[in-house]
Amino acid sequence: MTIYDISKKAGVSIATVSRVLNGSDKVRPSTRKKVMDIIEKYDYTPNAFARGMGLHSLQTIGILCADSSDLFLAKAVYYLEQELQANGYESLLCCTGYNLDIKQSYLNLILSKKVDGIILVGSNFIGTSEEENQYIKDVSTQVPIMLLNASFDYPNVYSTLCDDYTTMFEATSSMLNAGIEDILYLYNSNSYSGAKKLSGFKAAMEAHHIPDYEKRIHFFKGDPQQMDDIADFVERLAKRNITFHGVIASEDPLAIGAMKYAQRKGIDVPNDLSIIGYNNSMLTTCCTPELTSVDNRLETQTHQLVQTLLGVLSGEEMPKKSIFSGKLIKRGTTLF
Repeated sequence: MTIYDISKKAGVSIATVSRVLNGSDKVRPSTRKKVMDIIEKYDYTPNAFARGMGLHSLQTIGILCADSSDLFLAKAVYYLEQELQANGYESLLCCTGYNLDIKQSYLNLILSKKVDGIILVGSNFIGTSEEENQYIKDVSTQVPIMLLNASFDYPNVYSTLCDDYTTMFEATSSMLNAGIEDILYLYNSNSYSGAKKLSGFKAAMEAHHIPDYEKRIHFFKGDPQQMDDIADFVERLAKRNITFHGVIASEDPLAIGAMKYAQRKGIDVPNDLSIIGYNNSMLTTCCTPELTSVDNRLETQTHQLVQTLLGVLSGEEMPKKSIFSGKLIKRGTTLF
């Protein structure tokens, strides 16, 4: 018996069950009795909502990310921990890697620590099939699951993300409107976020009636932290007579790699080659010229995620999905 089962049997929302367990006075007596009757009938022992029943709560949130060396994920974890600490919560962090079985094992491990909720940082936790996402469904029946930079529609799962599709569409359109049509698109992930960015790029190219743009879309399989390898990759593309006067990258390191290629070849950035990155990481101001990049409003996302989580734990009705628009931060690698 889980809180999800109780909500179904009582015919009320999970948030209403949470309010009953937390002793909230915002529940009608008849509804409270209905929920408590189910709890008593099935001898339900609350876990994530134990605080309202007078049981011990560790005031702890589990955080899972794939790779703490990734600039985006590391910054996200930092913001989340700061927000949680400011609200009286501690956190437990696990770095899972990208293997599905290991992600599932770590999720169950963090659940065994009696955490009040779990935050999954990064869109790689969401797969493309029901089977790949079953482990999230299973755990969400016991504690709230918060997704950062991904979306998944399921009870007790809450999503906070940037509208990567529209943001990438607009970033691409800004380059096209500047008269640069032969754009090389570099990406290194087929995650939920990666797929949205790629779709946004394709949609912009099609909306501007750019022919044969597919031949300029390329996946980099190597380590995205190795910018020299990325530069080598771009150079190999150029040697295959793939012409381009613009580069749009799904991540800042890929854009930096394109800049290194330009420097090797004596290509003037931005006069002869315009470059746009994504995530607006610290790398954008560590190069010359500084990198134009999309700000996906990570700090705002993490603040909203924690506020949603706190509301859920307090038994409030909270939005299942919070979506923010990104913004192109113009610097020295573009003239437009």
